[in-house]
Amino acid sequence: MTQLAAALALAAAGPISTAAATAGPQMLPLWPEGVPGAKPELGPNRVDEDGRTTNITEPTLTVYPAAVDRANGTAVIICPGGGYVRQSTRREGEQYAHWLGTLGVTSFVLTYRQQEFSHPAPLQDVLRAVRLVRSQAARFNVRPDRIGVMGSSAGGHLAASAGTLFDHPLGRTGAQLDAVSARPDFLMLMYPVIAMDGPAVHAGSRKALLGAAPKAAEVQLMSMERQVTPQTPPTLLVHTQEDASVPVENSILFYQALTRNKVPAEMYLFEHGAHGMGMRDGLGTASQWPRRAEEWLKARGLLDPAR
Repeated sequence: MTQLAAALALAAAGPISTAAATAGPQMLPLWPEGVPGAKPELGPNRVDEDGRTTNITEPTLTVYPAAVDRANGTAVIICPGGGYVRQSTRREGEQYAHWLGTLGVTSFVLTYRQQEFSHPAPLQDVLRAVRLVRSQAARFNVRPDRIGVMGSSAGGHLAASAGTLFDHPLGRTGAQLDAVSARPDFLMLMYPVIAMDGPAVHAGSRKALLGAAPKAAEVQLMSMERQVTPQTPPTLLVHTQEDASVPVENSILFYQALTRNKVPAEMYLFEHGAHGMGMRDGLGTASQWPRRAEEWLKARGLLDPAR
């Protein structure tokens, strides 16, 4: 079986049926032909009782179909946060997928490689996810021109990487699927890590991704505010002043870069709400961010019925 045939093997079954959709989420291997630079000696992925995933050696996509009778053809690939050390799969993955499903959006929670592999493995995983969903759009009942990437914290950095480095050579592995466009059609960034140096840096994410002594060229490349171009997709940013882990300046830097490059962008900066707030109530106006995000998706036509 060729690499492309392996990657597309699941598509042979045709569109996901209503029965399959109601049976619960489906987990798909991201690299059915073999994980690039595989490290089988590390053992399998681990999930703790709080729904956090670590030791990721087998990247996956878990499919959450849109709510019955609401599907509008929009897809979102969700990258949970966790500093490139762990992933908050339940709070910043599954929870968002269920919410997006009520809006008619089909979601794909990405379990991506992190500190065990470091750069550029996470970039390869998120771009592979976009290519895989786009190549199998008919099977998932989504439109190939309505595929977004959403990320929180370090997952926001990964989502921003997809929106800026979608055509970078480091995001390719030599698979035939590399021929499919990896550019997301929109981004949704929740309290994202953006800067890799300076006062706004999240040092833990940088160390996990680039090592304790990263090269200057790697810091430059993975500083997302420096990689924005007019081709970066429309972006929604959500952050809070109270974020003591990832300074709000990260979102501001990215928004400024988007504005300089005339990329459509909308940013909500709230007073209250700690880092990793998810969808909790009791955070003042910050608890209303899902409504603001829904309005943004609607204004961009991403909740309109598929044609």
